[in-house]
Amino acid sequence: MQTRAYQKGELAALYYPWCSQRQSLRRFREDLELASELNMRLRQTGWRPSRRVFTPLQVRLIFETLGEPLE
Repeated sequence: MQTRAYQKGELAALYYPWCSQRQSLRRFREDLELASELNMRLRQTGWRPSRRVFTPLQVRLIFETLGEPLE
């Protein structure tokens, strides 16, 4: 999968395509909160939970930790 900038909702939908947009965002946010190492690494890149876009670096960190979503 291409490592590029993704909007939060877009990335959440890739991980949870069978859920509604709201539910996929909630589940994705929970994944980020539960992965404390990932959360810490994302924050070191300047990410905050209120941000709506993940940079390519942040997306790569997410893919490394959670695995790449199925397309």
